[in-house]
Amino acid sequence: MDSGDDQDARPDMLTGREPPPVRARRLRRFRRIPMRFVLPNLVTLIALCLGLSSIRFAAEGRFETATLAILVAAVLDGLDGRIARALEGTSRFGAELDSLADFVDFGVAPALLLYFWSLHNMTSIGWVAAMIFAIACALRLARFNVMIDDPNKPVWMSNFFVGMPAPAGAIVVLLPMYLHLSFVEMPNSPAHVPYATAYVLLVAMLMASRIPHFSGKKIGRVPREWFIPVLFGTAVFLLILWQFPMEVLIALVVIYLGMLPLSMRRYAAYVRADQTAAEAAALVPAAGETTTGS
Repeated sequence: MDSGDDQDARPDMLTGREPPPVRARRLRRFRRIPMRFVLPNLVTLIALCLGLSSIRFAAEGRFETATLAILVAAVLDGLDGRIARALEGTSRFGAELDSLADFVDFGVAPALLLYFWSLHNMTSIGWVAAMIFAIACALRLARFNVMIDDPNKPVWMSNFFVGMPAPAGAIVVLLPMYLHLSFVEMPNSPAHVPYATAYVLLVAMLMASRIPHFSGKKIGRVPREWFIPVLFGTAVFLLILWQFPMEVLIALVVIYLGMLPLSMRRYAAYVRADQTAAEAAALVPAAGETTTGS
């Protein structure tokens, strides 16, 4: 019987070419990958672990810990892309991994957390609402991946997300949980479950819709004269967040939802400007043809 190396050394049955030596193929197979590609994907995997852990904490009834795990996963999701771009370590593999992790962290984990906490009191209706939210998250991520490759997208579109982004949707949909865990102490009673279910469906609709949301992608550079005030304000914000996490999250959700009309108006202004420019460009050749004809 031939050994495995002898079999690998035979000519290819389709091309008739001699295969490369086994050692050369092994070197190509296990080539080194720079750390600039490993680090962003490692951050994504940590976020994925937090999303999975959130599901476990929710099943065990540790709802506050499960909520905080999703929030930290959202922070890491905002960091992995920036780390990849800063290190020039972006890759197709990283983009696909990030999308799959986002579905677990911001689609499945929040839906199950809300179901274990409150929605299960409405049995089938609550479970359907949880599934609709997870499906809306999947559709939102799929549309985002498709729109990235659109070559005809105007430059100003980078200022907006089409539909509520998945991390924002996960943070916004947990508002009933924040109200329950904050000083408001909203009771988790069966009488409040229909309102929580309706709210979950509303957030799912915002994720699956084409309503524009400010992206905030261009936030990252601070003018030199604003460096100290921004640093001080960030430190104060983090201290307040540490002491009153749920109250701060309630305020952030309310502010974010309150900015939706402003983002829609801004988006509509850009669209009107593009339409006006297109109409003006169409009139220029027509005017030139009239002048030539006369």
